[in-house]
Amino acid sequence: MTLELKHVTKRFGEHTAVNDITLTIPKGEMFGMLGANGAGKTTTFRMILGLIDQTEGTITWKSNKIGYESSHLVGYLPEERGLYPKMTVADQLVYLGRLRGMKKAKVLEVLKQWLERFNITEYLHKKIDELSKGNQQKIQFIASVIHQPELLILDEPFSGLDPVNVEQLKKAVLDLKNEGTTIVFSSHRMEHVEELCEHLCILQKGEPIVNGQLKEVKRSYGKKKLMIEAEFDVSYLEAVEGVTSFTPYSNGAKLVITKEAVADQVFKALAGRGSVRKFVLEEPSLNDIFIEKVGASYE
Repeated sequence: MTLELKHVTKRFGEHTAVNDITLTIPKGEMFGMLGANGAGKTTTFRMILGLIDQTEGTITWKSNKIGYESSHLVGYLPEERGLYPKMTVADQLVYLGRLRGMKKAKVLEVLKQWLERFNITEYLHKKIDELSKGNQQKIQFIASVIHQPELLILDEPFSGLDPVNVEQLKKAVLDLKNEGTTIVFSSHRMEHVEELCEHLCILQKGEPIVNGQLKEVKRSYGKKKLMIEAEFDVSYLEAVEGVTSFTPYSNGAKLVITKEAVADQVFKALAGRGSVRKFVLEEPSLNDIFIEKVGASYE
């Protein structure tokens, strides 16, 4: 039971929005789709959902094409929010739930459970435009999951939320994953992807430039960061072979090294000079990898 994209391309006239993407997303996994604005993430999501047709390639969920007859298996939180502002929360969700084949009583039962979870039970009969942006976002999220989809696509789910609401929504997403939902989501916040996803794809101008397991992506990147704090000047470490970047700060420096073995050489170079309070070898962050691969033009 997987989501598979094989050599998927989408062209709009002369413009190629997505070029030859091949992905396999196993059931029950959370998959991160990254890219600068205009990289092709939303276009890819719309093709997966069957909202637009791909120009080339195939997209299948459990070996079948996603279409109207399987729409009840899929949930979608679009980046552009789409709730009706003058409808009440209850009426809006009942309407959307019934489009997914649910009975009104069931929609209201599940809706009340979600409102309790998010501590917003008093909004059941409020109009959407009476809610703050953060609470509108929660209602939009509930709308995407109320029918308990097997596949959930979240396009920038945490945008516009304060840190408390981000954590609340993140917990809800993780619980859905642990219950077996397959989740694909995009985010501009690298730390969210790093925290939540096992696999990821970075798109640039419609092409996958990084695609694989997060651990392997980090390992293959090679470079590592070395944080040093010492009671003496460490500027001489810049000359150690394999140190590609040296950034001094108060009482120490941040080094970027080409491989783990260089850390041993740096450690030896520190010996006998005085007290070393901190010597920490860190993995590259996803942010480091993204900036190098996509470039400083990232917005």
